[in-house]
Amino acid sequence: MKKILVTGGAGFIGSHTVVELHAAGFDPVIVDNLSNSSVSVLDGLQKITGKNFTFYQEDCNSEYALNSIFEKEGNIEGVIHFAADKAVGESVLFPLKYYRNNVGSLVTLLTAMQKYGVRDLVFSSSCTVYGEPDQLPVTELSPVKPANSPYGFTKQVCEQAITDFCAADKDFSAALLRYFNPIGAHPSALIGELPIGAPNNLVPFITQTAAGLRDQLTVYGNDYNTPDGTCIRDYIHVVDLAKAHVSSLNALFSSASQGATVLNVGTGKGNSVLEVIHTFEEVTGQKLNYKLGPKRPGDVEKVYADPARIKEILGWDARLTLADALRDAWKWQCSLR
Repeated sequence: MKKILVTGGAGFIGSHTVVELHAAGFDPVIVDNLSNSSVSVLDGLQKITGKNFTFYQEDCNSEYALNSIFEKEGNIEGVIHFAADKAVGESVLFPLKYYRNNVGSLVTLLTAMQKYGVRDLVFSSSCTVYGEPDQLPVTELSPVKPANSPYGFTKQVCEQAITDFCAADKDFSAALLRYFNPIGAHPSALIGELPIGAPNNLVPFITQTAAGLRDQLTVYGNDYNTPDGTCIRDYIHVVDLAKAHVSSLNALFSSASQGATVLNVGTGKGNSVLEVIHTFEEVTGQKLNYKLGPKRPGDVEKVYADPARIKEILGWDARLTLADALRDAWKWQCSLR
């Protein structure tokens, strides 16, 4: 059973990936500083899988902490790196926080991986590297354009750092997963998105508004060049996304090829903010109190994926729908009451 280090493994995407790693026969080891997650997630993981996973409450910026974990575990064979700050708007306000945490933690992690001979990495990247794309859907050959936010730029820098590291160390391989907008929750409602403080993503705002935790939802911008004037995104169910990470890891272990491979992870379909709101109302029967507000700095008008390459290389495809994801997200929100 291969032991896999999962940084940010108590977070939204990380925790769901831990579940799918376990189901695929891997042994996940979780590292998370709990800055945007909760130790209660471990209870949910135990209930879903029946296993208590090894957990380290540590920061990936700490060279000492990472070296200690690699030393203690002894036989880590791969890493999935989620640990990062991820809010576009916050990154505009606090850019240095994002450079220190997102870029700094990756460099610290790569240094530890090299020191302990761990050669396979799956990296949590983002469609934000494409900026405002010229053509849709975006493919892996679409140009990486100037980022609209410090968050987006940190993903570009991290991708380049990994690519350069792979070129310098021919034994190292990586999958750079550029995924789009993860939403939903585990169908058991035992784990899901658990933002600390005010959410930075659309769906938690929707579910918290429907649950009465927030008085009103603001839709940022209604005069974009889209059919209903609101931003368009490619919303992917977090369970599908988690499975893409496991498929990528399996490909790294089974392939003789080295280097960095870029893969889009999305559904191939774009939905507007208003479409998401109306779909949520339809599948849950909950009416949302929302208003139209001004645009936010750093928001891209529209972006969605061409997922042909990941389907060709990994055989992966998104199976769950927008309605599935919103239904699961609401079930998760109701479990928190």
